[in-house]
Amino acid sequence: MTTHPLTTGLEHDVGYDGAAELVVGDGSVVPVTVSLRGLFQPIDGRFHWYGRVQRSAVLDSAVPAGATVRLRTPYGEAEGRLSDCDPWGRYRLSGVGGPPFPVDEI
Repeated sequence: MTTHPLTTGLEHDVGYDGAAELVVGDGSVVPVTVSLRGLFQPIDGRFHWYGRVQRSAVLDSAVPAGATVRLRTPYGEAEGRLSDCDPWGRYRLSGVGGPPFPVDEI
C-alpha cells in the first residue's frame, strides 16, 4: 500500500494504491484492490477523487455498475459511485468531497 503525491505538475494531485473494501447497500463488504487519485478543483471549490477498482467475480456478483458504494482504505472512507467495467477489467470509481486517503489539505 502506498500513498503519495504524484509528479504530474499539479500541486495538489495525490493518490493511493492498494487494498480497500467496498461496502454496498445491504452492508456486504467486498475486498478490492484500488488505484485512486484526486485533486482540488477550484472551479467548483471541491475535492474530486477517482480511480479504478480491479474486477473480481465477487465484485461482479455483489455490486451492480452505477451503484453508490462506501470505499474504505486504511486511511479513511468515503462515498463514491462505481461505473462500468473497462476493457482492462477495472471499474471506474469516483467521488466528491473528502477522499478515503490522506491529503495535506482540501
